[in-house]
Amino acid sequence: MVYTRSEREIDMISQSCQIVADTLYMLSDYIIPGASLIDLDKKAEEYIISCGARPAFKGYLGFPSTLCISIDDAVVHGIPHEGILEEGQIVGIDCGAELNGYYGDHAITFPVGNIAEEKRQLMKITKESLYKGIDQAIPGNHIVI
Repeated sequence: MVYTRSEREIDMISQSCQIVADTLYMLSDYIIPGASLIDLDKKAEEYIISCGARPAFKGYLGFPSTLCISIDDAVVHGIPHEGILEEGQIVGIDCGAELNGYYGDHAITFPVGNIAEEKRQLMKITKESLYKGIDQAIPGNHIVI
């Protein structure tokens, strides 16, 4: 069953999503060689809390962190650990925030310093694919499997 959201609910979801977008934007300055994954997670948690929200992932089904951090070819939902980012890696960061019972959730992949052309091309094509999918997210369209 599809549940149609009210304008108020859409606004509340938008507020949560904006906190997540702002968190990821803030983190972009810290995605550099030598950055600690634990420190990135702490920065995100502090920022989300400063916005009056709570980290949506932390505690969900026992998940221990604010962010999901996945490096290079790791599958999504990696748990931040004592590692550091290294030149040439790409890092996927998934972030969620809950504000007043409404959730925002975004993920983005960042280059760490200078990356290989193959990784740059991967990021370019996946971003293009995302926007092609968004262009097709219109009333009446369906996913065909």
